Amino acid sequence: MTSESLIGVDVGTSSARAVLFDLRGETLAHAECAYSLHTPQPGWVEQSPDEVWRALCAILRRVADQARQQDARPVALALACQSGSVTLVDESGAPIYPNITWMDGRAEPIVQEWQAQGLSTQLRRWSGWMPHPGLALPTLAWLRRHRPDLMARARRALSMNDYLTHCLTGRYCSNPSNAAVMQLLSIAEGDWHPELCRLAGIDRAQLSPVLPSGASVGPLTSEASALTGLPPDLWVVNGGHDQSCTALSVGVTQPGQVLLACGTSWVVTDAVDRPEVSGVPAAMDLSFHAAPQRWTISQSLGGLGSALDWWLNQCWPAAPGESAEARAARYHALNAELERSAPGARGLVFAPIAGGHASPAGMQQGGFIGLQLHHTRGDMTRAVMESAAYELHWALQEMRAAGLRVDEMFMVGGAARSAHWPQMVADITGAPLAVSRYPHWPALGAAILAGWGVGLFDSIDAGRLSLSRPVVRIQPDADRHAAHALSFARYQALMRAV
Repeated sequence: MTSESLIGVDVGTSSARAVLFDLRGETLAHAECAYSLHTPQPGWVEQSPDEVWRALCAILRRVADQARQQDARPVALALACQSGSVTLVDESGAPIYPNITWMDGRAEPIVQEWQAQGLSTQLRRWSGWMPHPGLALPTLAWLRRHRPDLMARARRALSMNDYLTHCLTGRYCSNPSNAAVMQLLSIAEGDWHPELCRLAGIDRAQLSPVLPSGASVGPLTSEASALTGLPPDLWVVNGGHDQSCTALSVGVTQPGQVLLACGTSWVVTDAVDRPEVSGVPAAMDLSFHAAPQRWTISQSLGGLGSALDWWLNQCWPAAPGESAEARAARYHALNAELERSAPGARGLVFAPIAGGHASPAGMQQGGFIGLQLHHTRGDMTRAVMESAAYELHWALQEMRAAGLRVDEMFMVGGAARSAHWPQMVADITGAPLAVSRYPHWPALGAAILAGWGVGLFDSIDAGRLSLSRPVVRIQPDADRHAAHALSFARYQALMRAV
């Protein structure tokens, strides 16, 4: 008998993943496809919107094929999408310029001008975000200044979420959590802010209508149905920002619940119940949650995960065309070395080379401090991993100092699948952890929205309970936490000095 199913799509910066779920949350099928990032000039990071759309069609075709084989009928789809980037399109919705990603730095001089003019505080008060070169606000201002020809041709400025939604349905639509990361949205009103649009040099009519996450957008167009292999009556539901969808799926919806997403970058996110910028720590941004009547405050800690990948490749280089088994063997070798080193890495400290709580865009310099002849690869491995946990602890301290609770932290991503990192994080921060090795949390959050949007779930909470995945809870060790307090104080002093 044919069973109903849901598709959640995780559209990241460098790849997209589609996951087919049954109504109990079991993964029936999944597919993934990478796409390219281009750097035509130093500091510029672009990608082809068409290439992302082709990748989305490819993974949806594969999922649709697997759904037919299992007699599972997809009834709704939603996107969990990266945001901040911007794509200019013509009257038909066709791109007229590459997607300028959130990693792009060309607008940094404009951000510096705004800071010198004292605009940063006002921009944060309006939008919830401090200006950052990779957000759509300064990017559009840069285009207005340096490429007025493009801005004159552009009929709309879209986030990647908006562009793909239009490709699927023929309709323009944004959602609050994706729109907020463009830094053009009023955090108080949930609609495009006229002064922010003026500063960007764009008319509000050129931006997509903002509908709530979980709102129905429409069915697939006949062209999208043919390209994806999905049924034409499949309904597209408004999704959310990938971090917000992850927070939704793991249940981070109340104050005191904190999400730690550990990918190439580490991002810490807290849920709050009112959009008040004044109570948010200076290093954190206020945004909309994918859950109704909730907001998030978040802070990027930069490429803390990439530092361990760098170290792994220095000590245990990958062979060309490495298999998953070979990569696992390299991590096994790293863990074996780590187990020969004690907490504190025998006094060795690692200064992050790709970010930190105070410089998420990536430090230009870093490395080992206090390295001596008796230190081993295990000590150096531990120092790299402990530095990430120390940077997280530093950020959590600033949150607590602002009156925010950290009752429990939900850790997901690559570091959560480590045999040692979760306990290290718990011991250093003193925070209880809920840890999962499940890899599809953003897509699961999108699927919850899709099911809620078409009435398969009575509420967001009902959808989350239906699609919930198991977690393991880890408590900090009191003795190790006390010992790390001394090491952390030394780490802070060294970081302030260098």
